[in-house]
Amino acid sequence: MGAKILVVDDEAQIVHVLRGYLEKAGFNVLTAYDGREALRIARQERPDLVILDLMLPEVDGLDVCRALRKDSDVPIIMLTARIEETDRIVGLELGADDYVTKPFSPREVVARVRAILRRTQPSISHEQPLSVGELTLDPMKRTLTVRGKLVELTPTEFDLLRAMMAAPGRVFTRQQLLEASQGMAYEGYERTIDTHIKNLRKKIERDPRHPEYLLTVHGIGYKIRDI
Repeated sequence: MGAKILVVDDEAQIVHVLRGYLEKAGFNVLTAYDGREALRIARQERPDLVILDLMLPEVDGLDVCRALRKDSDVPIIMLTARIEETDRIVGLELGADDYVTKPFSPREVVARVRAILRRTQPSISHEQPLSVGELTLDPMKRTLTVRGKLVELTPTEFDLLRAMMAAPGRVFTRQQLLEASQGMAYEGYERTIDTHIKNLRKKIERDPRHPEYLLTVHGIGYKIRDI
């Protein structure tokens, strides 16, 4: 059986459809219909990826995301019927890797699941560790050490940082970073990169308001300082 996917939504039809498409794609699917049940299953079963609706009974999806991030770096794809950008940004700030707005194509969800899992599976390319100043990133182990201490990253944060640390000093547009972190481009999602960058700065910079590593290049995008 393939990777273990936890689908969380209080709408039975959505769960049924996603389960069918994911199982057809070879995944092992777990399901939950409220936030409390989702947390119980996630802690017991340790899924490889969570598809999480924001609007849930018992425990809100944002609270579920926050709770998962306290002790896990499991990839999280948010499902949301909310169209306001602030709702999506809050989810991303809490550590979600991606989001899908309802109504959605089940095939697109499966494609995103595959893309994220492909990125997070152990590398067989024997990439060498990358070092910039006090940052050391190991692509094989998918670990980051900052000033001698291990720092946990979400899969998307890891892939963003890997792309930039592989080319210190190079300026990346948001579109380029989106493709590096998601494996494909989604129209209208470029601004989500800003949220992931904000989260990364909190984790790697001494003072996120005055970054020494992850620099903004106004009007273009971001770069890792060539130290």
